[in-house]
Amino acid sequence: MLVGCTGILLACIFLFSKSPEKSVAKLKLRTGSIALGGEWVETKKVIESLLAEIELNPENYTAKLNLSKGYIQEARITGDHAYYDAAALELLNDVIANEPENFDALCCKATVLLSQHHFSEALKVAQTALPINPNNAFIYGLMCDSYVELGQYKQAVKMADKMINIRPDLRSYLRVSYLREIHGDLDGAIIAAKLAVDAGFPGLEETAWSRMILAHLYETKGHLDSAEFQYRTALKERPDYAFALAGLGKKEKVNGNYKKAISYFKKAEKAITEYSFSDELTDLYRLNGDQKNGYKSAYRVIKMLSPLSGDDESVSGHGHYADRELAYAYLKINNTEKALKHALLEYNRRPKNIDVCETVAWVYYKQKNHKKANQFISKALRTGSENPTLLCRAGLIKFKAGKQQEGKKILELALKNNPVISDIKLKNEANYYRFKK
Repeated sequence: MLVGCTGILLACIFLFSKSPEKSVAKLKLRTGSIALGGEWVETKKVIESLLAEIELNPENYTAKLNLSKGYIQEARITGDHAYYDAAALELLNDVIANEPENFDALCCKATVLLSQHHFSEALKVAQTALPINPNNAFIYGLMCDSYVELGQYKQAVKMADKMINIRPDLRSYLRVSYLREIHGDLDGAIIAAKLAVDAGFPGLEETAWSRMILAHLYETKGHLDSAEFQYRTALKERPDYAFALAGLGKKEKVNGNYKKAISYFKKAEKAITEYSFSDELTDLYRLNGDQKNGYKSAYRVIKMLSPLSGDDESVSGHGHYADRELAYAYLKINNTEKALKHALLEYNRRPKNIDVCETVAWVYYKQKNHKKANQFISKALRTGSENPTLLCRAGLIKFKAGKQQEGKKILELALKNNPVISDIKLKNEANYYRFKK
């Protein structure tokens, strides 16, 4: 009898001392146009089924992995990276803790870390996965992305070559396109982006995104009609696609139709969570003479990118490093001190990345420290990119740093095709110094 009671007591102690299973993040309901159509119905059905499986068996790591994949896709579609990236990462960490050589889980974790701008960590995870399945194309894509963001461009090219040799598809074509673009081969970038569009299935988010890349390249070449065609085609295939709406808004902005541009960006902003739409609205309100809403929008962007609490502003409230974006956001309220702080935080993480070097250079330019600006913009130009915004900034910096002839040549290159430059003031300033004697 005593033995039996002792056994029951020990069982109770064991039962009640076990840590309760942490609840799995649930699927959020979509709102607006992205909640319409069969895709959302099917997504909801699959994810709810996976959640039910996990509730029945919390050690079902296959279901947890598949749920993480669903959440990664929901983050892309809804723009709610704050919620879904964190949810996916928690699931993946659980899977990897129990199955450390689960190749798919490692790839998904690297994907989330890239989304969160934790590029060095993403590269380490991808490198861990590589020997498990070295013949998989996607792992080379993840490594390519990591190397690009860290500014290790030669390594990125090698990874893209391996990826496309194993599997030429939408994802590999887009990586080739971007690498060609930043190395100044815009025609080659367009060819690869077209291949990506052709490889995609009409209506899927990844296909619509490929069209956005192609439209951007057309804008860089000054082919505005071709860019508009891509935006409108994307909207036919995927109604109310937010980035296509924003693309049409950008076209109206360039044409001086600010009210119409505002309506497009407000519609895009309503569709998904994306700070860049609010950032564009800041400029548009100001261009339209609405300083009050421009001011509100500028601070809304900073709030979106900043931490929820604490002093660590290097990590935003949605789990992402967002210092580069915050640097530009602070410039829009003329706070160059905070802009420089964030620009240098990002630079210390990835000093070889050309976009980061451009950001630091532009902040120094705004502080009228043209000598330092020139040092950083020279680093930003090292791949031969013909991005017109980069070249406008570079030309202005060179001019103010005492290199007038070099600056004018760069400004000529920047503006030769009358490309779309979202920053209207920048384009006007570049045009002025282009002809200044």
